[in-house]
Amino acid sequence: MSNTTTPPETAAGGGINPADNRVTRWLTTVLSDLGRNGIFIALIAVVVLFAILTDGILLRPQNLSNLVVQNGYILVLAIGMVMIIIAGHIDLSVGSVAAFIGAVSGVLAVHWGLPWGVAIILSLLIGALVGAWQGFWVAYVGIPAFIVTLAGMLIFRGLALVVLGNQNIGSFPTEYRSLGNGFLAGLFGESDPDLFTLVIGAVAIVALAVQQVRTRLGRQKYDQDVDPLLWFIAKLALVAVVIGWFTLALASYKGIPVTLIVLAVLVLVYGIVMNRTVFGRHIYAIGGNRHAAELSGIKTRRVDFWLFVNMGVLAALAGLIFTARLNLAGPKAGEGFELEAISAAFIGGAAVQGGVGTIGGAIIGGLIIGVLNNGMSIMGIGIDWQQAVKGLVLLFAVAFDVYNKRRSGH
Repeated sequence: MSNTTTPPETAAGGGINPADNRVTRWLTTVLSDLGRNGIFIALIAVVVLFAILTDGILLRPQNLSNLVVQNGYILVLAIGMVMIIIAGHIDLSVGSVAAFIGAVSGVLAVHWGLPWGVAIILSLLIGALVGAWQGFWVAYVGIPAFIVTLAGMLIFRGLALVVLGNQNIGSFPTEYRSLGNGFLAGLFGESDPDLFTLVIGAVAIVALAVQQVRTRLGRQKYDQDVDPLLWFIAKLALVAVVIGWFTLALASYKGIPVTLIVLAVLVLVYGIVMNRTVFGRHIYAIGGNRHAAELSGIKTRRVDFWLFVNMGVLAALAGLIFTARLNLAGPKAGEGFELEAISAAFIGGAAVQGGVGTIGGAIIGGLIIGVLNNGMSIMGIGIDWQQAVKGLVLLFAVAFDVYNKRRSGH
């Protein structure tokens, strides 16, 4: 008597087709991946929408270059802000700190005549001291970050006015101004489009492809789940096309903005910090459950302190970029910066309760805000409606986050 049984896929009437099973798994993987990368899809949708509404003006090379230059300081702030939010805090003072450091750099570089490099370094160090001041009250005294940074918003706005004497400071050295308005081009000779920019874009595409392939092979080596090969290639090709198109646009205008180089370095460094270092893992652990993090031995106060020091440095850098772009340190600088940085972090997927968020998401969130600003300005929409639209986008982004958490039972 035989003990063999008929395999389900060969059983008559209602067997499982292996091909159908593979297709189902493939579709499930793709849909899940699209959900995880929804913010990137949202950015593409916003760009396409405003490209249509502005008759293609949004995608002109000059406008794309200006999009980076005009929003660089917000993107710098968004990097630090998302780290603060992941840890369960908030920083309302970054706009005032940026204005204060811009004013200080004006005194150092213009009034005192210090070399532009020395002025920038000293300004960043003062930004670190500002962050240490606020971090001390949050981490070691135990005052909520909302209160400390609300006080900081008033303190450093007032100090900015004191330093400026209620007057504007300008003009700045050419090298200093290049931080906000400079371009790298012509290093391989004069050409149109710029060859140097095209080479940098090609190197970026190759580096991305190598990194993605190595990550995939590493996951396969340890028998971890990976995307289906066709979907992996499709995503890589899409990102490569976007990078190539953007690089060509920059090469057709003035080349690579210095602000973009600064941003690229920051994204690379902070991406590594958040994903591959103990400090980054501690930030996520604290935001996920502070009490559990403390019980596991994480020095939460020290992490909080250095988070605010880091935020102070990035706020100082944002202030320098903004001042360099305008070639002016003024009392109105930095107004609303904190709101746009916070909006970028939340639109980019950071969770209100902390513990969730990425550097890349914050950058994409900032770009969405930048495209909204730029597109509506091209269309002639007033600042009143622009503010209303950005407020609605922020509200819907947070509502979507809350909805996802409720659906998943968290």
